[in-house]
Amino acid sequence: KAVASATRPTVLLQQPSRAVPPRWKIVLAFAAIYLIWGSTYLAIRFAIETLPPFSMAAVRFTVAGGILYTFARPRTDRPTRRHWISAGIVGSLLLAGGNGGVVWAEQWVPSGLAALIVGTVPLWMVLFDWLFAGAPRPSRLLMAGLIWGLCGVGLLIGSTEVGAQSREGLLGGLVVLGASVSWAAGSVYARKARLPSSPFLATAMQMLAGGLALALLAVLAGEGGEIQVSAFSMKSILALVYLTVFGALVAFTAYIWLLGVSTPARVSTYAYVNPAVAVLLGWLLADERLDVRAAISVLIILSAVVLVTMKGGDPRRATVQIEDT
Repeated sequence: KAVASATRPTVLLQQPSRAVPPRWKIVLAFAAIYLIWGSTYLAIRFAIETLPPFSMAAVRFTVAGGILYTFARPRTDRPTRRHWISAGIVGSLLLAGGNGGVVWAEQWVPSGLAALIVGTVPLWMVLFDWLFAGAPRPSRLLMAGLIWGLCGVGLLIGSTEVGAQSREGLLGGLVVLGASVSWAAGSVYARKARLPSSPFLATAMQMLAGGLALALLAVLAGEGGEIQVSAFSMKSILALVYLTVFGALVAFTAYIWLLGVSTPARVSTYAYVNPAVAVLLGWLLADERLDVRAAISVLIILSAVVLVTMKGGDPRRATVQIEDT
């Protein structure tokens, strides 16, 4: 979310508004979640060139969560202790486990391919929704899509661009896959978790909780001794600012607005547009290459995600997750 760029806290779907907004506003909002969230994977790579990964992510979500909380808190009721516990669980699974895993793994895994693995979140969501949330058993076509997508992931992790390059690359690919599972698990849990009615406040609390969990991971990883402000490059600092302002605030606001004016099927298309944007930007700006095996896996995973997204069950009981990397 991503595991955001890109990039992503969970909110319940709102019913589409009866008033039809101007088309240009809808286009701009979709452009934000497509392009900004797709670009966050490359921004993460630039940020961790000189910034410790967990510390960088902790600062990003703590600052973004603080800004959003300051905006949302006066407009709603005070959150309860139970709200904070639920936000802590969701934030830890989505941001510490999901985004944190992606940030750490991008030290070895190309940003575009990390985004592609994270793009499998809808596959895990369908599986977990069936196993743990009481959703109907997936159809044979849907199960075929899940298996097809996992085959693509296996092919990708074994490519020379990820697992075959080094032991660290293989570990990084597996960590990104685990981050996708963590994101899906957090999303399923969040559906029935006790969270504030305001989606903005709930997301702010998840960001703050996730930022605290990421700070703890930074301490456990010994990043405190690696922080040397004089070594921080302007490129990494600007990437962190971009991730905080545009990835976590601007695109998120556009996403929340789209939930109220568009359909779940249309909004969820970010799940397979973001990886395509990330792969393209990685190739253009970071000289990230694809071998034949990785290129084939791209087609397999994207086709599987499209199939699962289109056939993913009853839209009336669906929720859409923000995969903000």
